[in-house]
Amino acid sequence: MRLSLPRLIFWGALVLVLAAGGALAYISSGIYDIAATKQHIAPVYWALTTARRQSIRARVIGETPPSNLADANVVATGLALYDQHCRQCHGAPGLPPDAIGLGMMPAPPNFAQMGRDLSAPEIYWAVSNGIKLTGMPAWRFRLTEPERWAVTAFVKSSLNLTPAEFRARREQATGDSEERPKPRKPEGPWEPKDAIERGRVAILQYACETCHVIPGIRGPDAHVGPPLAGIAGQLYIAGVLRNTPEHMIDWLRDPQRIDPLSAMPNLGVSDHDARDIATYLYSLR
Repeated sequence: MRLSLPRLIFWGALVLVLAAGGALAYISSGIYDIAATKQHIAPVYWALTTARRQSIRARVIGETPPSNLADANVVATGLALYDQHCRQCHGAPGLPPDAIGLGMMPAPPNFAQMGRDLSAPEIYWAVSNGIKLTGMPAWRFRLTEPERWAVTAFVKSSLNLTPAEFRARREQATGDSEERPKPRKPEGPWEPKDAIERGRVAILQYACETCHVIPGIRGPDAHVGPPLAGIAGQLYIAGVLRNTPEHMIDWLRDPQRIDPLSAMPNLGVSDHDARDIATYLYSLR
């Protein structure tokens, strides 16, 4: 039986009303967990990331960056500004974000991923206008236009900087030779029960997903570091340590001590958190 146009309109409207009512009931019920220790459900994460990406792209069509972005003085100015205002959330070669950046959900993207994925006008737009629901502020009220372009220049030019090169340039630009965070001391006996789930939460809290693609963890398609699928079956960790649970814990706690040339920063991971993360990673077979 074919439905008439009025009936189609009626049933379509009814479906929309029921869907809206269901969404309202779901939101009002408090079922959705807004804790920063919980991942966004897949549809929410997709909606947020897609809206962010497409919104920025739509607003920079036809924009042309200045011709001096490769100038060494502009990049040096951008490094100093980035170190003062951005590193705390986005990290830098061999240096992690500060505690405030590690605790966000979703985690701020890694600087190298931004430089690789975004054009100069897209970075400049995000720096200037900020991004809703991320904690990213609009820096155009705090930095001049040349300063915002300088930050953009640094992010685009820093993709291949080693930790040693960044530290040297940072000290030259700012006079600051900041020490790497030290691993936190153990806080009592470790309990293996529920370690996989605790490891999943710890991975998010240390923003591991901003550099690695990790099965079971929702995050950007980040390839700053190697993907971690099947890491339990690899012979070596970072090419320098035999792959054992204790070596994995040592690596997670103090990678810069083991390999000072690695871009993996010291995140101040506690012994318990390292054991939980290692347990989760070794479950990825």
